[in-house]
Amino acid sequence: MPKVLLTDGIQPAGLDILAQRSDIVIEYCRDRTSAEELINRIVDADAILVGTMPITQRSIDAARVLKVVSRRGVGYDNIDLAALRRRKIPLTIVGTANSSTVAEHAFGFMLALARKTIAYDRATRAGNWRFRESLVAMDLLGKTMLLIGFGRIGRAVAARAAAFEMRVVAYDPLVPESVFEEFRVGAIKDLMSGLATCDFLSVHVPLTPGTTGMIGRKELAAMKSTAYIISTARGGVIDEEALLNALQTGLIQGAGLDVFREEPLPADHPLLGLENVIFSPHSASLTRECAQRMDAVAARNCLDAIDGKLDPAMIVPNEG
Repeated sequence: MPKVLLTDGIQPAGLDILAQRSDIVIEYCRDRTSAEELINRIVDADAILVGTMPITQRSIDAARVLKVVSRRGVGYDNIDLAALRRRKIPLTIVGTANSSTVAEHAFGFMLALARKTIAYDRATRAGNWRFRESLVAMDLLGKTMLLIGFGRIGRAVAARAAAFEMRVVAYDPLVPESVFEEFRVGAIKDLMSGLATCDFLSVHVPLTPGTTGMIGRKELAAMKSTAYIISTARGGVIDEEALLNALQTGLIQGAGLDVFREEPLPADHPLLGLENVIFSPHSASLTRECAQRMDAVAARNCLDAIDGKLDPAMIVPNEG
């Protein structure tokens, strides 16, 4: 019988979908599964449902009957995509299952930064009622948001920004002009000019060789000193050393960061000492509801691949 290998935990919604099929075998990896043990388990797997565990070229090359690697999210930097493509094995993601959730998180960062939520909370707790007169908070109304990456999540963020009457522009050379027009979002052809005019920059691209260090010293220097950066994409897209310098020297106003080059973020990381940054532990998509949706879609992708009816919209395209 076909085997679905679960390399990480799975939510009940996903497990229920798999368990309804009596014609498949579900196999679980143990916590801290070694690379050698993973290879042994992959050998006869028809589908792999993976979270954060690395799926390397060695693992992929060992697979004899693998039909799909199903990622329970939308990022895939823990998977050797080139090795999969050489074997003509599709990598699937969860489509729109987490788009709204991540967009809400990004927008939550934006509101907290604009309205100085943490500073006002601290002042109130300390009895500093006069802080209300500081006028350090700002409106989102009329401000410009630049989205880097205009896929599913970027489009969900754009819809929320439009509801706040922000001006929304996006940079994504892979997206047709018609899509920008459909969402009433301005298409930015030159990234540097977009950076120079935005009040908020929100990053929504996967980590690939082409996007690594995409926002570096030169890009940060082009931004307004009053601008904020939001990143719910992947650590490594923004050069952290350059970002630290920009935040320390006032090149930009602040940042909201969910993802980091090294995770967990080391306790002595210098970014943690900055008051103009707010953080979350790579949790933008991890609500109760979204975790269920993602695993349900990931499970369905496994079964669809085994049944030979995989939805092309769920497959990471060659441009990825």
